[in-house]
Amino acid sequence: MSPAPKVRLATRGSPLARWQADMVARRLAETCGVETEIVVVSTVGDRSTEVPISALGGTGVFVKEVEEALLDGRADLAVHSAKDLPSRLADGLVLGAIPEREDVRDALVGSRLDDIPHGGTVATGSVRRRAQLAAIRPDIVFHELRGNMATRLARAADFDAVVVAAAAFIRLGWSEHLTELLEPSVMLPQVGQGAVAVECRSDDEQAIEWCGAIDRPDARAAVTAERAFLAELGGGCDLPCGALAALDPTGSGRVLIEALLAAHDGSWVVRRRAAALVPSEAGRAVAATVQAGAEAASAAAGQ
Repeated sequence: MSPAPKVRLATRGSPLARWQADMVARRLAETCGVETEIVVVSTVGDRSTEVPISALGGTGVFVKEVEEALLDGRADLAVHSAKDLPSRLADGLVLGAIPEREDVRDALVGSRLDDIPHGGTVATGSVRRRAQLAAIRPDIVFHELRGNMATRLARAADFDAVVVAAAAFIRLGWSEHLTELLEPSVMLPQVGQGAVAVECRSDDEQAIEWCGAIDRPDARAAVTAERAFLAELGGGCDLPCGALAALDPTGSGRVLIEALLAAHDGSWVVRRRAAALVPSEAGRAVAATVQAGAEAASAAAGQ
């Protein structure tokens, strides 16, 4: 009997990133019978935890070095949090798989939103989260906070609340620390939030086949629409925007998407919806209406 093929998975080294890589490894073993080797890569985002992500260049700071391991042949697949991926992939790479998606919502650790005192402190490094919270609670004082999930949990006592992605705590088995889940009607999530993305080289037919075996079409359609929205805006982590897409539950085959763009200070927030049979068309359509609304809101505010 010939030995099972071995697949090298490149990933960041944080506990959450390792969980995601291990999940992909399990799915590949179950569906393709392959063995896996984890290739841990350090990224600039991991090494510069005191610097805001927007100051490091925004989207891609947790991705570039992992993609380089794929491009130079040290790995066969790269595993990322989908929300960390730039809206346009590096040349020579394709998005091979989006496995099943976890809870997409943001969450508060430490206090419920209504229980934060007037002038209370909330820690988050996300301009998207700050803008949406400021629109609801302009009295809140924000503090920069970065680092892995353990760091954020450890720092929660220093503030009235810390904002996290619910999926991260769920995957790490820390759901009991989530004080309040914020519904998308309150805070629209980041593009790709809760999803894991698996990249491979565009000329690696075997890797593409392996990815196809663990791909979830519903998750892929949603993330594709959200990423098309972000690509059309041309933004990243420095842009207060969010989006959430899903297949139409009526079975029409359409992708439904809601998206927003906000002022950094939350003085205006524009939300729009769109639908289309082609996911990328839904994303581009909602981007056009959001941009038009944002231009009007910005002009009315004299910004």
